[in-house]
Amino acid sequence: MSVSTAQTSLVDRALPTIATPPRGRSRAVRTRYALTVLAFLLPSAIPLALFVLGPMIAALWVSLNKWNLLAPMKFIGLDNYAKLLTDPGTGEVFLHTVYYIVGYLPLVYIGGLGLALALNTALKGRSLLRGVYFLPVVTSWIVVALVWRWLLSPSSGVVNTVLGFFGIAGPGWWTDPTWAMPSIILASAWKDLGFVMIILLAGLQAISPDMYDAAKIDGAGWWRRLFSITLPLLSPSTFFVLVISLINGFQVFDQVYAMTGGGPNGASEVVVEQIYDLTFRYGKAGEASALSWMLFIVILAVTVIQVRGQRRWVTYG
Repeated sequence: MSVSTAQTSLVDRALPTIATPPRGRSRAVRTRYALTVLAFLLPSAIPLALFVLGPMIAALWVSLNKWNLLAPMKFIGLDNYAKLLTDPGTGEVFLHTVYYIVGYLPLVYIGGLGLALALNTALKGRSLLRGVYFLPVVTSWIVVALVWRWLLSPSSGVVNTVLGFFGIAGPGWWTDPTWAMPSIILASAWKDLGFVMIILLAGLQAISPDMYDAAKIDGAGWWRRLFSITLPLLSPSTFFVLVISLINGFQVFDQVYAMTGGGPNGASEVVVEQIYDLTFRYGKAGEASALSWMLFIVILAVTVIQVRGQRRWVTYG
């Protein structure tokens, strides 16, 4: 038997002892093993139960009641869900949320990919540029919203001033029902470009340069290398970005609340803002909890579809 074969045999015999619970042993040994695993999981499991699972179960119970946060709850079963499903306003806020996602996702991905490709080259000062582009990600949304409200101000904003210099009449942006959501999409994409850039840049740096060298020898141009090597091997990072961005897109709230407050005339009102208004403005915590669970089911369904569909286009290794 060779040395490598012996080493492999030793590893194979050791792995089951480490990675799997003991089999064919006494109940005391199995119990001790389970308690050991539980002890390692507790630091994460306790906060998860207290701050995620607990509030979710509580929200489910509240959704079955009529409650204004002050008076005692009154059990009404599924009436809150039935009311929301027959309310045209529910469909509108979901459509506004989907509108936001459809505009935001391509913009932030293409922009982040462009930055990642540019900063993956031997560009002078690229480390500084990476930090500069990532800075908006860690900036408060209130600050970003105030800056973009000023930039997109119809009367004195920088954007309309520049457009006017070229003889173009700028739109009303966040004061116009037609342009309110595009204003939010622009601000959101600008803020999140750095996050997408970092994820895709990490994926780009994991691709072996030898593959590009071989493609160049075969005469493949830049676009050919992009679509035949870069994008397929970048698909795991792309999948992660799409899943996270879609989840965050369905939960969009801060920028809407800070920039437009859902206006004008409800043109930019999204699901989470409707949940906020139902709870704190109209005192309908039961309906708000029901709407939050409806949103959770939608997000879960979309995520499951993404996870199952990744097998067709995501390339690992």
